[in-house]
Amino acid sequence: MKLLNVYIRYRLIIGIVLLVIAGVVHYYTSFWSSFIIYLVALISIVGHFFFGPLRLIQEYMEAGDMDGAEKILNSVTFPNLLFKPIRSVFYTLKGNIAMMKQDFDGAEKMMKKGMDLGSGSSLMQGTEGASLLQMGMLAMQKNNFKQAESYIRQALRKGLPDKENQAAANLQMCSIMMNKREFRAAKDYFRKAKALKPTTQQIADQIKQMEKYISRLPG
Repeated sequence: MKLLNVYIRYRLIIGIVLLVIAGVVHYYTSFWSSFIIYLVALISIVGHFFFGPLRLIQEYMEAGDMDGAEKILNSVTFPNLLFKPIRSVFYTLKGNIAMMKQDFDGAEKMMKKGMDLGSGSSLMQGTEGASLLQMGMLAMQKNNFKQAESYIRQALRKGLPDKENQAAANLQMCSIMMNKREFRAAKDYFRKAKALKPTTQQIADQIKQMEKYISRLPG
């Protein structure tokens, strides 16, 4: 796996070096003697531009190294050359990092690009709901509750990957319903969030804090 990551990281350089070697072999022997080297060089160069280095981001994400992940994303010089499903993931990841940096306008722009490109893509199946939830949270940050509600309802319909995301979505809907003074609906969403028993500290703390106010609501 590490060897593959090294190859992905340096495959453009590897491809160029192999292309030079193939040219030398071709010059001194024949085309067929250098054919395999040409082929590997071509695959390496094409892979660099059309598949990109996105596989490398996983190790940085798992280590919580957002700067490292961002550096890998920024190394993609021509994102429009990436295959469409991969380009969708690229922009979604850019949006996630922008959101972590609290660049909400940049995050919204990147997330929308990712969602538009990933519509119907098999690579985005199972992640579309999470992307919609993030879009809803971005709208909440801007106090655009109507847009937030639309996105989060879509996220719940599409399906979310785990109980942590499901709990977060229901808590956001609870907040929206409280803002709209639809207290019965707010209590219903809160019960759903609590029943999921999320273990993420931030979500668990939000449930504890909100529980103090829910019991006082009419309806």
